[in-house]
Amino acid sequence: MKVPELKPKIILASQSPRRRYLLERAGLRFSVIASKFDENSIPMSPPDDYVRSLATEKALDIARNYPDSWVIGADTVVVVENRVLGKPASTAEARDMLLRLSGRTHHVLTGFCVCRLSDAKRFSDTVRTDVLFKALTRAEIDWYIQTGEPFDKAGAYAIQGIGTFLVKRINGSYTNVVGLPVCEVIEILIREKVIGFDEPHPAPVSAPCADQEAV
Repeated sequence: MKVPELKPKIILASQSPRRRYLLERAGLRFSVIASKFDENSIPMSPPDDYVRSLATEKALDIARNYPDSWVIGADTVVVVENRVLGKPASTAEARDMLLRLSGRTHHVLTGFCVCRLSDAKRFSDTVRTDVLFKALTRAEIDWYIQTGEPFDKAGAYAIQGIGTFLVKRINGSYTNVVGLPVCEVIEILIREKVIGFDEPHPAPVSAPCADQEAV
């Protein structure tokens, strides 16, 4: 798909190498300006509303300084048995998360927001993907934790990294699990005539290292 950037420019309000990689693979040209929004300032609410609110605030945080740009914000959480799993802060917490996910279907929710403040355009939504884990042994969990990959990942795993061996089946958007529902974001950019199809696709981009990723 050929989707070069047209004016105005696009800003990704996230430092996540995963989200950057996904948009680059889709052919977008954009700047990266990470939001400094304090996530702790948003009270917990139903997970789909929560991630959408966080994504919106991250996008607005950058858009206020760049009102003529299209800004993309996103936030991802993992939900299992009505419990929200964030990023593990310790080995013990990573082990507990992986034990909870073992042999169960969990939900990956990514909220996103695409906005341009100069003409009061703002679109936001939450996309859900169901992910089934294989039944994990203690040895598998301990081995995966020692790779270091679970840390700084919502739910303590990276589907596009070593953690791919944990996943038995998914139902829904794969890119949503990686960190951004690319189809939905691209649809908005096309509809708003932010991107088009009249220029060559850029050269392929190498995948980011799994240990560099952050949600």
